[in-house]
Amino acid sequence: MLVLGGTGEARELAAELVGHGIPVVSSLAGRVARPRLPAGEVRVGGFGGPDGLAAWIREHRTAAVVDATHPFAERIGASAVEAAARTGVPLLRLARPGWTAGPGDDWHWQDTLDQAAAALPGLGERIFLTSGRQGLAAFAGLDELWFLIRCVDPPDPPLPRRYEVLLDRGPYEVASEVALLRDNRIDVLVTKDSGGEMTAAKLTAARQLGLPVVIVRRPRRPVTETVDRVEDALAWILNR
Repeated sequence: MLVLGGTGEARELAAELVGHGIPVVSSLAGRVARPRLPAGEVRVGGFGGPDGLAAWIREHRTAAVVDATHPFAERIGASAVEAAARTGVPLLRLARPGWTAGPGDDWHWQDTLDQAAAALPGLGERIFLTSGRQGLAAFAGLDELWFLIRCVDPPDPPLPRRYEVLLDRGPYEVASEVALLRDNRIDVLVTKDSGGEMTAAKLTAARQLGLPVVIVRRPRRPVTETVDRVEDALAWILNR
């Protein structure tokens, strides 16, 4: 089995496969300096597009592929669909559900980080930016705003002129997120629709404090068979 990973769901699936005695290789993109490693064999780095992935699948006689990458990992998702079609190997997408606004939420949906940046003037002056360390250039020209940038590894420039970096990783608790927003006098939260519970506490904290949330929609993925629970992915594998 090849699991395209980097998410909590991918680690959970790898552990289940190892527990069932199924050989599994988890592939990580290598964008995080100290990733949480899954059970089983691990490879780090890209494949070189669909050609490289297809070649890897053939070389390792892969029985099936599960794409359990982050919802915004567009490139590897497209490569997985094309490589599976070329090799005839079954492919399953394991994708956690996205977030849904509820009563009391003030969410401003955008399609891209550039649109998210454009939406900020007028919403507030102190921004909690939790969209990851890539794509921060979209916010670099907003000199009048101050940003608290939270990410796992130090971000690369260009960055906003006025900012502070907080290096941290989830899971997070609502109480600590509320305290963080209050202590930094945050006016607006910016995030991507990553889904899941690991980082959802910031959304609850923003609701409790009455703060607007600028949230970037997930990119479209190629159509393929998809489940949203690890147990369903495991059943798909065991029943093949």
